[in-house]
Amino acid sequence: MQIHQLRYFCAVARTGSFTRAAQQEHLAQPSLSQQVRKLEDELGTKLFDRLGRSVRVTQFGEAFLPRAEAILRQVSDAKLQIQELAGEERGKLVIGAIPTIAPYFLPAYLASFARKFPRVQVSVVEELTHDLLDRIQHGTVDLALLALPVPAANCLCQELFRERLYLVVPENHRLASQREAHLKQIENDPFLLLKEGHCFRENTLSACGRARVQPNVVFESGQFTTIIAMVAAGTGVSVVPEMAIEKRDHCRFIPLADENAFRRIGIVQLKQHFRSLVHRAFLKHLQELQMKAQRRAITSDGTRGKRIAAVFPDQAA
Repeated sequence: MQIHQLRYFCAVARTGSFTRAAQQEHLAQPSLSQQVRKLEDELGTKLFDRLGRSVRVTQFGEAFLPRAEAILRQVSDAKLQIQELAGEERGKLVIGAIPTIAPYFLPAYLASFARKFPRVQVSVVEELTHDLLDRIQHGTVDLALLALPVPAANCLCQELFRERLYLVVPENHRLASQREAHLKQIENDPFLLLKEGHCFRENTLSACGRARVQPNVVFESGQFTTIIAMVAAGTGVSVVPEMAIEKRDHCRFIPLADENAFRRIGIVQLKQHFRSLVHRAFLKHLQELQMKAQRRAITSDGTRGKRIAAVFPDQAA
């Protein structure tokens, strides 16, 4: 049994196709198929049912898959440990982030990390929560920035910060001049919401539920930018996290005063995954810069600082 055979088997299981697995592994499809058949011969059972152009994992393949993935993780971890013993500050790091975090939060952090560790290759995967959790389980993503909580019993979830929610309204809206607002005040307004699958949609609906508000949803989108543009055009109102606030004509952003009107952002990683030097360095870098950002916010704006202190009693000191 060869390591590359296990890797090919896992690739076919993940993609559901020998063709896509071969493309992913940069290998000719007949060669990949031959190696998988050799693995099946050695195990004495079929791992896949071949169904024309697609494949389905058999019950034996389902049982074998987590063991194969564990072996591949152990081999990868062993390589990383050897690199660390050699004192190398190099390697690869794959970071996952949901679309409501990635474009707003990651760019500045990744740029400063790249300057500090120029020999580290960082890749970013932007997907919805369920897909990123699946990638963490399969070892193709090292860590992910997600909205907490997440349904992952075998993952470590560390809260990084909490972020206040804002109501966004057209500039001529009756609430546009208010310093704070409550969700109850927009109960009958046309409401713009993120599409199904986005965890911030659930954050918004949960906040509305606690406020006993049934939002009058008239438009759904997969992007905050689209929603904010629609609000600016006078289509309705919406709720966005603080990091999505942007300078835009014809709309206003108002802090929500409702209890628990915030979302928790955290780092999610597999419990058994080896934390390489690069992995640990990125976590430390992320936490240090986030703490500095929070301190700057507190000292530069007394009003905003009080709000952060109220939401982050353990971090604002």
